[in-house]
Formats: sequence, C-alpha cells, structure tokens
Amino acid sequence: MAKTILVVDDSAVMRQLISTALAEAEYHILLAADGQAAVKQAEQRAADLVLTDWNMPVMGGNQLIRALRHLPSYAKTPILVLTTEASDAEKAEARQAGASGWLRKPIEPSTLLEVVGSLLQ
Repeated sequence: MAKTILVVDDSAVMRQLISTALAEAEYHILLAADGQAAVKQAEQRAADLVLTDWNMPVMGGNQLIRALRHLPSYAKTPILVLTTEASDAEKAEARQAGASGWLRKPIEPSTLLEVVGSLLQ
C-alpha cells in the first residue's frame, strides 16, 4: 500500500512541484495551503510523513508541528521542514517543536525522494 504524505505549503507552485515528484514515486498525497488546513486534514486522516513549509500565513510551521504532535496519530510521524530560511535558531526551534529534519528550498526532486524514502523506512 502506498505511503501517504501530507504536503503543507502556502505556495501553490511549491505544493504542485513537491506533490508531482512524490506522486511519480507512487506516494499518496494530501495537500494543505497552511498549517490550519493541515491540522484539519490530519484530524481526518493519518499520514506517514508530513512535509511542511516553515513560514506560512494563518499557522506557520512551528505552530503546525506542535499541533500535530498533540494528535495521537501524529505523535511519532516524521515531519520534515522545507524552507528557503535556514538560520540555526530556526532549525533549533523546529527540532524543539518536534521536526524530524530540515531541507532548504529549492530542492532537487531526487534529493527530496531520497530523504523521504529514508524517513519512511
């Protein structure tokens, strides 16, 4: 059965690029444009992995990660932050919130698939 990945990004272009690469690798994709929409998705269906942007309107990555970690079905789900910002302070904040890792955008599809594959093993 295909693994399910929740992709959260306020950029429709980034959601499309990421979801296309993942769909070609036969992952099932759930999409959300912000953290609040992602939490609603997560409450309805568990994902095997979450890929989230850090800086988003409504609810950013930090708040999203913390909200997901309070859902029993997401307590141990890998959460990977994808963002153009990558300060040491933000990385530390992401880890403290419960992120599993951090990748800088833009990211090559092959690199994304490699990291996703390793997190889903």
